[in-house]
Amino acid sequence: MDVRDILRHVDHTLLSPGATWEEIRQILDDGMKYQTASACIPPSYVKQAAEHVKGRLAICTVIGFPNGYMTTAAKAFETKDALENGADEIDMVIDIGWLKDQKYDKVREEIRTLKDACGKKILKVIIETCLLTQEEKIRMCEIVTKAGADYIKTSTGFSKGGATFEDIQLFAEHVGDGVKIKAAGGISSLEDAEKFLALGADRLGTSRIVKIVKGL
Repeated sequence: MDVRDILRHVDHTLLSPGATWEEIRQILDDGMKYQTASACIPPSYVKQAAEHVKGRLAICTVIGFPNGYMTTAAKAFETKDALENGADEIDMVIDIGWLKDQKYDKVREEIRTLKDACGKKILKVIIETCLLTQEEKIRMCEIVTKAGADYIKTSTGFSKGGATFEDIQLFAEHVGDGVKIKAAGGISSLEDAEKFLALGADRLGTSRIVKIVKGL
């Protein structure tokens, strides 16, 4: 796979708590230069970022991040605020405790509520695979499909593990029609990126791929 093809699937990401505008701007400039799918940045920078890129790069941001246990009303407000500020894509974190408690209807309705807020804008659902059983991962494939979200995403990158090849393969076997897959967390080489895409991922949440390409 050509490097440019890989870059077109990358959500160039910077979500560290101490991220400054100078660092965010570099992410945006690199995203435009290398034609990544989007730049994924903290909500507090979305408005400034949208004004900076002027439509030349999709702006992605995170909701209920990184733990997911905010109320649905809080997540809905965050989502609407981000969209009003210029976000093109929303990556939300599920309430993992609800999933563990088998409150599947609540998990599904929360996703649906945020998708309704997004309208035609992209909604990705982060399920934090490193904290889930195989059964829970499969259940989330079903829930994300029924809720009408656009993507299921492996990880925040802030828990004890990130994307694995096994989880992407599992997603590909269980998501419904129209649901795409995002691998995120720990993607550190072009070889790994290419394998994630070959297994069925459509997006890669990472900061390292652009750094590697810049090094080349």
